[in-house]
Amino acid sequence: MQNAPLVQQGQPITWQRMALTAAGVAGAVVVIDGFLNRETRDGLSTGEQALLHDTFKYTGGGLVLTALAARSMFKSGLAFRIMSANPWLVLGVSLVGSIGTMMGTFYTPPEKTVQKHLLWLGFNACQAATLSPLFLFSPAILSRAALYTVGIVGSLSYVGATAKNDTFLNLGGPLLAGVTVVALASLAPMALPLGVRSLAVTEALSLYGGLAVFGGFVLYDTQKILHHARLSEQGLMKADAINESIGLELDMINIFIRLVQILAMQGNNRK
Repeated sequence: MQNAPLVQQGQPITWQRMALTAAGVAGAVVVIDGFLNRETRDGLSTGEQALLHDTFKYTGGGLVLTALAARSMFKSGLAFRIMSANPWLVLGVSLVGSIGTMMGTFYTPPEKTVQKHLLWLGFNACQAATLSPLFLFSPAILSRAALYTVGIVGSLSYVGATAKNDTFLNLGGPLLAGVTVVALASLAPMALPLGVRSLAVTEALSLYGGLAVFGGFVLYDTQKILHHARLSEQGLMKADAINESIGLELDMINIFIRLVQILAMQGNNRK
């Protein structure tokens, strides 16, 4: 048992299949969006374009920093110490660190550039510490999950940005309820003695239900960015791309984690 690998290796990566799959998903979403939203909104205003562009710039930068930091933590052996620690301790520390730095970023005005960026970097460092154990999975699985995540988020963001109205802004309440159910399903095996069937149900709810919920959050957050941009143009609030990027970054991280788990399960089932 001591010689058994911690994580089984996935199937060799096929870049052609990955590219075709991602293109098929993106194309299907564009076609569906064109059918459902034939009468789209007018072109985005300058303020909407600027905030959307800056938000995705910070989202991409935050994800790159998180990935690099997580890789460094993995190489240093921190991932193994995190895996062997008390799950409740890891959960508590990661939650406190992530929520603390996130709220600090939210409540720091854009004028305090240095303080805001330091808190934003701290938030990404907390995310990196939580994600570093994922590097125990094979590079093929991580690469496929990353590509699928980019395709899903890019397609859903396009749908949200081109929708003919702000319908997705009304999803805030249902999505909050959904993420609560997903969180409880994820924590249930740690706190309750469950049978095999119950474990399978909670796992499916956490993985596939989580994919649906955080996909919905991508739509919601994209339209929220445009809504905030319009309020900023009217002088009712200040545009803050860093605050907007945190929501999208959390959406992408949660989608990525679930895709990694699903792909790893599929790879194990083929063996």
